[in-house]
This record gives sequence, C-alpha cells and structure tokens, in this order.
Amino acid sequence: MLSPEDIRFSVAPMMDWTDRHCRFFHRLLSRRARLYTEMVTTGAVLHGDRRRLLGFSPQEQPVALQLGGSDPEDLARAARIGEEHGYVEINLNCGCPSDRVQNGRFGACLMREPQLVAECVAAMKSAVSIPVTVKCRLGVDDQDTEEALDALADAVVVAGCDALFVHARKAWLQGLSPKKNRDIPPLDHARVRRLKARLPTVPIAINGGIASIAQAQVLLAADGELRGLDGVMLGRAAYHNPGLLLEVDPGLFGEPAPAGDLFEALERLTPYLEGLVLAGHSPNALTRHLLGLFHGQPGARGFRRHLSTEAVKAGAGAEVLREALGHLRRRPGAAREIAA
Repeated sequence: MLSPEDIRFSVAPMMDWTDRHCRFFHRLLSRRARLYTEMVTTGAVLHGDRRRLLGFSPQEQPVALQLGGSDPEDLARAARIGEEHGYVEINLNCGCPSDRVQNGRFGACLMREPQLVAECVAAMKSAVSIPVTVKCRLGVDDQDTEEALDALADAVVVAGCDALFVHARKAWLQGLSPKKNRDIPPLDHARVRRLKARLPTVPIAINGGIASIAQAQVLLAADGELRGLDGVMLGRAAYHNPGLLLEVDPGLFGEPAPAGDLFEALERLTPYLEGLVLAGHSPNALTRHLLGLFHGQPGARGFRRHLSTEAVKAGAGAEVLREALGHLRRRPGAAREIAA
C-alpha cells in the first residue's frame, strides 16, 4: 500500500485541466504534491497516440495515471503501459458522472458494481509493480451511502487496492449534469471519516469542497474519537487559485516551498514556455493554466486579460508571459497573501 505521506496532499485529476503543462507548473509550487493526469480511457491507451496521451516531463514526478474503463483485461494492459511510461501509480476512476462515462460503463456508475471494480483492481495489481488505487464517490443516485461506500471499499481492499480517494459527495447520474454534480449533492466529510475509522490500516484520502491548506490540516487531524484522514485531494481550488500550492510543503510537510513567491515560480516556468513555443505550440497551451494567479492583487485583471487575449494570437511567443507580469507589482510577502 501507499504510505500516508505519499497521499497526504494531491491535486485531483481534472478533464481538460490537469494536462502535462498544468502539472509542470504545479510542480514548481510544491515538491511534495502528488499530481494526476486527466482521466485516460483504456481504449485511448491501447489504440491511441500514446506519446501525446501519456508523455510527461520527468520534473513532474511523482505523477500518477488515472484510467477509465471496466474491462479487467484491458485495464491490466493499459496499466502495464502506464508503468512502462514511468508513472508511479495507476488510479481507477469510479467517480466521473458524465454521460460518456456512463455509456462506456465506467466512472461513477461502477459504484453499483463493487465486485467488477475488485476484479479490475486485481487484474491491474497482477500486471504492474506500482501501486493501484481507486477514486470513487460516496454512492450514486438512490444508493445508501453507508452501504455503497463500504461495499466498494471492502471489495477493492480485498483485491489489493493500495489507497482510496473518496470524493465526499454522491453522484446523481439521473437528473444532474456533470457540472452540477460537482456542487449540488451535499458534501459529507463525516462519512469518509467513518470509513477511515472502520478501515484504520487502509490509506484513505478525501476530496471535495476543500478550499485551503488550513481546511486540509483540519481533515488530517483526529476529531474526537475519529482518526485523522491520511490525505487530502484538492481539485478546483488548486486549479483556480494555484498560489495556495506554495503553502503545501511548509503547511503539510514541514519543508520550504520550492519558490519564494509566484514571481519566482513564473521565472522558472519561462524556459519551459519558450521550449513549448519553439516546438510549435501556442503559448496558450500553458498560459491558460495561469489565469487564477494573483487573484485579488493589484494588476491581476490586467495580467489575466493580457494572457487571455495575446497568448491565443498567431505568432505569439513566450514574451506574452513577461508582458502580462508587467501589469503586476512585486511586493514582499505577496505570495503568502495570495495563498491565504
């Protein structure tokens, strides 16, 4: 199994967001955060352009591959390919509520089939030497969250699952869009704590509604008779306010952040952006992930506007980032204010 330290903090896999450029940037803000790919289906891994789908920079490590699928044999083959590409963990998606995922019989609808999920985990475990984990919901539709989560957790633990990442909401597959499924089903952090109390030796991380490192610290701490959770996984908060990632290493690991502030991190990011442009890519492939920086600071609107309008233009180069930074004024302590 993974150790609690391995999963103490991670950035959630998010479709269209946590691509390799986003992850490279996030790594400049935290050495210790565990990073995840977007979900990649087994069909794409087995039959698609693997270099494009699975390629990443070694500087991103530790980075895990999230797979979508429900056929044990296909998942085993895809997991083996992921290991060969250098990923340190394979994560099975049992939480995505989109129609596409439901039609493919994977994602959140697998909450209804715990034994199938267990077979998938067992097949992947037999195929790779790296950890295999599961990301799930509390349940779907009218399922009882006590029964549904326990059933899935028990099945995958017996199959050898190395850690569970639990999004502390139900998924409503009937009646709610994927976007609404991120907000409308009520959060139930206490339910995940009860799962940890029942399975004290299983590494369990919580996802959903966590907006700050201070809130993460609360969830990691014991609460009365309930044990602290082993890890926290942030999604939209980390993406829309990436400055908070500067607080991860000092706040959760007792280690200094890799950059003194966001300006320093962006200085280190510039050579990566230059290489991206030289390779024929639009700077927007990277700069679109930077729009949440400096929120609430003087000049932030000009920073965002410049990146949004200039980085997409034909012939744009790495200079768009330097020009955008010209709208801001660097102040001592600014990074800590942004993160807070």
